[in-house]
Amino acid sequence: MQNKINDIFIVGAGMVGLCVAHQLKSKYPKNKIVLLEKEKDIGMHSSGRNSGVIHAGIYYEPDSIKAKVCINGGKRLKKFCRDEDIEINECGKVIVAQDPKLDSQLDFLFERGKKNGANIEIISQKKFRNLVPFGDGSAKRALWSPATSVINPKQVIDKLKAKLISMGVEIIFNSQIEAVNLITNVITFRVNHESRKANFSFLFNCAGLYADKVAKLFGIAENLLIFPFKGIYWNLNPDSDFVFNTNLYPVPDLNVPFLGVHVTPSYDGNVSLGPTAIPSLGRENYKGYEKIETVNSFKFFFTLAKQFVKNENGFRKYSLEQALHGIKPLFYKSAKKLIPDLKINDLIPSNKIGIRPQLYDIKKESLIKDFVIKNTSNSTHILNAISPAFTASFEFADLIINQSSIID
Repeated sequence: MQNKINDIFIVGAGMVGLCVAHQLKSKYPKNKIVLLEKEKDIGMHSSGRNSGVIHAGIYYEPDSIKAKVCINGGKRLKKFCRDEDIEINECGKVIVAQDPKLDSQLDFLFERGKKNGANIEIISQKKFRNLVPFGDGSAKRALWSPATSVINPKQVIDKLKAKLISMGVEIIFNSQIEAVNLITNVITFRVNHESRKANFSFLFNCAGLYADKVAKLFGIAENLLIFPFKGIYWNLNPDSDFVFNTNLYPVPDLNVPFLGVHVTPSYDGNVSLGPTAIPSLGRENYKGYEKIETVNSFKFFFTLAKQFVKNENGFRKYSLEQALHGIKPLFYKSAKKLIPDLKINDLIPSNKIGIRPQLYDIKKESLIKDFVIKNTSNSTHILNAISPAFTASFEFADLIINQSSIID
């Protein structure tokens, strides 16, 4: 590999795609590496719209890909931030049972986090109240994660973009892959309104919200489909009486791949509450009725209706709550479980809206929790790059490359 001058294409210049490009160029400096990004710049979707939380590896099933890459990935991301003078808010995270019936889940999370190698501890009510004075005072204990931090994700990807360009990686913006000839190893992609063709020796699919569509061009992942879930945030009114110096999370429902509404002291001084996990009408349906995908939305909601009827793992109650979280009074009701003295006027709109590229297995009729990597002889496809993908990206990129056939 080191002695060949081959064109390696990466589709998608989100955090995972940028890290794959960075690790490849570091290992194989003679290879020409081209990043195709469909937008005019980086960070216009998931990587630029996430909360910026560097996760500590607590929630994930031991031996899952997420568990294997999260903790070291977080350490490497923090080192990158320090090396590049990107500010890190080392604020930690408290996880609390928002209902006394869920208190035993703290023990389950503690054991799981310890198996994964996370630095966590069960803390007393007194320490919880010292860390989160405005949290639920009835909570007898909580889980404390000092390693959880918050950064500005846009600063990270902008630094990575600059580094890649300086290393000789070519980034082609406004470009979309349209077809693949698997016999001749030729891809057809459109740049603005111009159609181009290029030979490739290997391709990495890091297309995020569109990763399933790219995978199908290679004849794989036919039973997998990305369903978009909209994450809406609210901000805490600066004039409110509340001060949060640490993240405050509820005990999550581990039957579904979402963490629930939580409180995050953001990198910019704001305190955000969210996100929701509302079924979206399209992969880029950030506001109102813009960019609705009629066919995909119909398929998505038909599938959700089937899950609603089946009610597996209590899906019915969870989905109803999430769907209603888009309405401020009902979001407020959920947030009030974490902050009992919260008033509805303490919540003000946030301009931060993200869409989660959640993978769904059509045959098994279930949402997939872990990252998914699919390999062919000349390509690797990263599907379901959801949280903690941003946290884990440097470590995850190494795993992606090592598992691909590019190193053969």
